Amino acid sequence: MSGSKMKIFSGSSNPKLAEEIAKDLGQPLGKVKLSKFKSGELYCLYEEGIRNCDVYLVQTFSHPINEHFVELLVMIDAAKRASARSINLVLPYYGYSRQEHKSAPRKPIAAKMVADSLTTVGANRVITIDLHAAAIQGFFNIPINHLTSLDLIADYIVKKNIQNPIVVSPDAGRATTAERLANILNAPFAITIKQRPENSEPVITHVIGEVEGRTPIVIEDIIDTGTTIVNVVEGLKVRGALDAYVCATHPVFSGPALDRLTHSHIAEVIVTDTIAIPEIRDPRIKVLSVAPLLANAIRISCEGGSISSLFKYGGV
Repeated sequence: MSGSKMKIFSGSSNPKLAEEIAKDLGQPLGKVKLSKFKSGELYCLYEEGIRNCDVYLVQTFSHPINEHFVELLVMIDAAKRASARSINLVLPYYGYSRQEHKSAPRKPIAAKMVADSLTTVGANRVITIDLHAAAIQGFFNIPINHLTSLDLIADYIVKKNIQNPIVVSPDAGRATTAERLANILNAPFAITIKQRPENSEPVITHVIGEVEGRTPIVIEDIIDTGTTIVNVVEGLKVRGALDAYVCATHPVFSGPALDRLTHSHIAEVIVTDTIAIPEIRDPRIKVLSVAPLLANAIRISCEGGSISSLFKYGGV
């Protein structure tokens, strides 16, 4: 794609992933200066011309999420004022996605607020992976390419040749994904039911599906603090399951999450690099790269074609 007028720039959230995407596309990563004033205000300067170029900005909403969000807004505004032909956002992890509906009166729908902000400032397209709720696509009035890491995770699990597996959804919200993975693996699937006693952690009260003597493959979109995953694994173990494999797209890993994931009944944790995570010494944590997937989505966006061609086992 060296002859195209496409340029890729990275925000400060996940530069390694941006470099891998650019490398896959045979493009150098664009030069941009990102810094802060002493007051904390963010500053952006593109150090090369982008007039009439299709600009792709790679930024994931990892910690500190609010700073990375505002940094992206500043980058969009700078690109628009530099006369970029189009401004395309590559958001491997879409932040605020768990606030996608009003669960109680007087609460925000923050996922819609983020979409409105990105569009108003000047974004023309969004490429993202495994939204917490697929309906978030409808919050945008610009094209959004919603990718999934399920193919990547499924291919890895198939190669593991796990004996007597059962795919487990931690809640009803992940049931569709769990069923799809179960069909790929030709395995049964189960759903856990939780209750949250007042002022305490959720407790697994029921498991729909027979897990005794089986190897659970727990599928999530996000691992945040790791509390839910540990509760699910312990609840399955009490019911006679073997050590579990845990899969998730987005390793948010807040607080003591990495320590919790060293649980004795977790055989392996499989995540992707949508969020940059620190050097991991635990061999049970496997990180799969989404760079080729995102690079192919960018290639299709520039050259034409169907995003659905990227989905080996069907789209999101």
